[in-house]
Amino acid sequence: MSIIVTTGEPSGIGPDVLICAAQENWPSQLVSIGTAELFEQRAEMLGLSIEIKAFNAQNIHCDHTPGCLEIIELDLPQQPTCGRLDISNAPWVVETLRIAAEGCLNGTFSALATAPVHKGIINDAGIKFSGHTEYFADYAQIEKVVMMLATPELRVALATTHLPLKEVANAIDKKLLREVISILATELTTKFAISKPRILVTGLNPHAGEGGHLGHEEIETIEPVLTEFQLKAAGTTSDFTADIIGPLPADTLFTPQYLQDADAVLAMYHDQGLPVLKSQGFGEAVNITLGLPFIRTSVDHGTALDLAGTGKANSSSMIAAIEMAFQLAANR
Repeated sequence: MSIIVTTGEPSGIGPDVLICAAQENWPSQLVSIGTAELFEQRAEMLGLSIEIKAFNAQNIHCDHTPGCLEIIELDLPQQPTCGRLDISNAPWVVETLRIAAEGCLNGTFSALATAPVHKGIINDAGIKFSGHTEYFADYAQIEKVVMMLATPELRVALATTHLPLKEVANAIDKKLLREVISILATELTTKFAISKPRILVTGLNPHAGEGGHLGHEEIETIEPVLTEFQLKAAGTTSDFTADIIGPLPADTLFTPQYLQDADAVLAMYHDQGLPVLKSQGFGEAVNITLGLPFIRTSVDHGTALDLAGTGKANSSSMIAAIEMAFQLAANR
């Protein structure tokens, strides 16, 4: 297999953590997009050795040599300065995403791992861009994808992602929950090789609405959808096999008693589930986009412009994202 890893924002820590990851002993080929000058200069700043080779599409799926990185050469409009964003390089960043996605769709690469990009500078360049997840969904012409973060101990998927809190309740309807649960259950089976995933679903309100006294979303929206899936799983003609539990109060769901047998948690909104996960494994968590026709993993952090080129950036999340990409590719 062959994994492609995007460079991310070239003035941030993306090149740093990628160079560090290239030092590891991976089971197969690691490929990125960029220039030899970018990687060699950054490696020198980090005090690391890196051998850059041109990627040969006729020689894919070969072994990886620690300290070596194969690249698809893509010239930068401006040589980046660590910590200083340059609007001229924003189209280059987006083009690296397109090349990586195309390579996954046409079968050149087995999976994709992404380094962080800076959304602001891309939008400042006049390019409409709300994030990796939305970009890859649009490129692959997929209507709905699901964001899930994972550590070795916990997986948390989100019904809604980057919404103001006041908009969350209106965004959660039966159609959305059906789509999210279907994608989550299917991907846990096909990509994570879990034959009957056990999924815990949070309520939206404190105490999961407390029987309607603290909100009606559980009674009117969440419970009916969960019942639909529970009946499907119990039926003899359905191929839906996941075990759906909930809605459960979020304040007690994230305890060992509940989580010990859970394969994933579905949280209703971003800050309901992710603070718990990141408190357990920030820097080692992996962001996974479910529902795409290819495997995409990512780091759990941003561009960290102030750390670029200093040698202080932690590469553990990049390494975890690449490990997960290899694992999911092998499962698939």
